[in-house]
Amino acid sequence: MVYDIRPLANGLRTDHPVPGLPFVDDSHLPLDDGPDAIEAVGRNKGEGMWGRCDTSHEGGWLAFTTDPIAHHLGWAVRHHPEHGRTVLLLRDEDTAGLHTYWSGAPLLFRAGGYWWDGETWYRPGQIWDPVTEDYARHKARATATVHAVDMLDGRAHPDRAHLHKATTFDPATAQPENWVDDLTRWAQHHQKQDDPLPLDRCVVDLASPELAGDRLLGVPEMAALGGITASTLRGYISRGENDVPLPQATVGGRAQWSRTVAEDWAEARRRSSEGLREAMSAGDRHRLAPGAAQIRDRFSETFFRFLWKRPDTRKRWALRHRNEPSVREVADQLAFEVADSLRQIIPTNALGPTIRHAVLEDFTTSLRTAERRGGELKGFDLILSLPLAQMLSWFIQHFPTSAHWYVGEIMSEADKQLGITAQVSGEALRRSATTNGELDAQAAKEFFSRVVPREPES
Repeated sequence: MVYDIRPLANGLRTDHPVPGLPFVDDSHLPLDDGPDAIEAVGRNKGEGMWGRCDTSHEGGWLAFTTDPIAHHLGWAVRHHPEHGRTVLLLRDEDTAGLHTYWSGAPLLFRAGGYWWDGETWYRPGQIWDPVTEDYARHKARATATVHAVDMLDGRAHPDRAHLHKATTFDPATAQPENWVDDLTRWAQHHQKQDDPLPLDRCVVDLASPELAGDRLLGVPEMAALGGITASTLRGYISRGENDVPLPQATVGGRAQWSRTVAEDWAEARRRSSEGLREAMSAGDRHRLAPGAAQIRDRFSETFFRFLWKRPDTRKRWALRHRNEPSVREVADQLAFEVADSLRQIIPTNALGPTIRHAVLEDFTTSLRTAERRGGELKGFDLILSLPLAQMLSWFIQHFPTSAHWYVGEIMSEADKQLGITAQVSGEALRRSATTNGELDAQAAKEFFSRVVPREPES
């Protein structure tokens, strides 16, 4: 899921106040002096203090710092050249995590993780996309952006607002009685700043049908979507497990989620490694994958025949024959049975061609690199990726006769397709298998001396 952002309060000079959060005086921070000045407030200033600033991938900058007085609190600042500044007060231990996530597209967070990129509102990211290597972006439906000007109706009483100090701030008791009073006072202060962002561009909240109170789900409905019991979900929440998303609202002390967020969470559970194991299990209590279950069943029958149906082995279960040497002999025979059955476990007829294609692809990449340099290909220019070198090494160690055949095919194809001689490609394979793999140098010498053809006589 996205970063579990739980801001404690708005800073006073934010351009985008968070509804319901109290305002805290941030005048002791150099917010107008840029990210380096904010970082310098806390970085290397004392034990338990820290600060950092970075350029945002999406424009502007972001920074965080430990509060110089109240070290248990920290300030996170995000500045965008077009959309202005957001200032949040958090627990100090949360600032670095938010800083890492905030460097991307999200500018603002509302309603338990809904986020805005300057144009569009998205639901909390929960479903991992392996192609983009990021959480899938799902747009919230029929959203409307609520600006400060939409909430300032002239009937508020800014004199009743309260501006908190970081030194005495207590999030448990700092809930505003009438937040519009606080917002009105903020607006008065905001408009006194140099070149303030217009109030009709200061984002406060979002509105969407999927966030309507009568459409939110409680724990029982959320649990049902996830295929678990309500008590299990409550346990997940209390222990911070299974990436349960933040609720979109809390009504009477009870968490409430939008159906779309709950459905995304259920889909994320289905796509998780745990969900995949469950779906691909053989259906027994061990939850083995189907292929593993087949191996278990095959060896279970083999071991049963060996231990029970063979009289010479079965008699060893008598107490007078049950001693360490006898048990060791049985264990060795069973272990030999497994080792001798590797071809029934590993599909070498598929593994060999896979390694061949991968090696030739790496060789092709090496050739292109040499061509870009404008130089002649040398043996050391042929490089296999680390995982491929390890796989080749393992293949040679476990299936030397099959590896002999496929390494020969690799050298043949490299010569015909890429113009790389067998001696050069064979040496590259040997070097990779010993340097990046786990093949012993002497074993590699013995193997490749039987595979690589001799240099042609002059």
